[in-house]
Amino acid sequence: MKKQLIHTVIALFCIQLSVAQDIIAIDTTNFEINAQSYVIEQYKGQNAIYIQGGTLSPKNMSFLNGTIEFDIYLKKEQAFPGVIFRMTKEQNAELFYMRPHQSGNPDATQVLPITRGISPWQLYFGARHSFVYKYIYDDWTHVKIVVNDNKAQIFLNHAEEAHLSWYLFHPTQEGTLFFRGGNRSGMHIANIKIDKSKTALVNFKSVDRKPIKGLIPQWEVSDKFEEKLLEDPAQLKTVISSRKWGKKIQVEEGTAANISRQINLRNKVPGNTVFAKINIDSDKTQSKLFEFGYSDRVVLILNGKPVYRGNNTFRSRDYRYLGSIGLFDAAYLNLQKGKNELLLAVSENFGGWLVTGRFKDMKGIKIR
Repeated sequence: MKKQLIHTVIALFCIQLSVAQDIIAIDTTNFEINAQSYVIEQYKGQNAIYIQGGTLSPKNMSFLNGTIEFDIYLKKEQAFPGVIFRMTKEQNAELFYMRPHQSGNPDATQVLPITRGISPWQLYFGARHSFVYKYIYDDWTHVKIVVNDNKAQIFLNHAEEAHLSWYLFHPTQEGTLFFRGGNRSGMHIANIKIDKSKTALVNFKSVDRKPIKGLIPQWEVSDKFEEKLLEDPAQLKTVISSRKWGKKIQVEEGTAANISRQINLRNKVPGNTVFAKINIDSDKTQSKLFEFGYSDRVVLILNGKPVYRGNNTFRSRDYRYLGSIGLFDAAYLNLQKGKNELLLAVSENFGGWLVTGRFKDMKGIKIR
């Protein structure tokens, strides 16, 4: 009996040791820490880091497939803690984060791509990219993400079924891994585990998104320039003629085209604005209703003349306004017979550099 008890104690000790060894000790030996401030400390029974306004990244590690786990002590305040994985030198990555201030709401969580340093949540919204979750604020929240080639799943608080299954947005490519805490006041993170051997998905079922019918499928975009150049209509001809062209963007999610696929907002070249262009062939002089969406601001220019200006920036219309992309604006365009050039000068701050549009009535016109 005594011998059996000894064996049991040894077995439990080995299991505990194995679990402990899976946890990466949070220190400057194992992690690159880039933050406004941080403290490594004991918190609520765990070896943790309190990180404010920044990230921590495992040193000498790239990530392709596997299971990422950690614990986070959430606060009921506006913050966006989560995980960035497969970050490339082009600043493309996959991202999951939580909105603890939106507990119980449809946008309590978020998955989306980072494209050239921009995370376009104003495009990637709805049940395909978020799920309702009621957070706890008096205990640790456990997060597990399983990544397998072009698919991933999220499990919160040791759930057996995934809360969300989704197809990843970028080509399967190894990259850097980052954990991020809160914003102004920070949050505690503990018990980080990364197991590249665990890639099994559980009942993978992604959510479909209903596409918007009749969208212009492709836009040609110019090089970028500074938004202030649009202020003087008399200078538009010069601004347009000095642009470089040739790059194309396509509609994604059946909703909008992502300008960041082709144009890098975050490099050191000045400018936050591009022209997105289509040509319209009209069989006669006529007026057509053009429905469109953009992020963040736009000037419509038809045949060299400005006809509309709009602002869809986050919180530009009220304090809860998100600026999500959709066909929420429209203009009657006076088309001339023959070729017409329509330019949308789209300017971006953050949240998604986007453009979309359609003519519901295509009679007598062709888009090229």
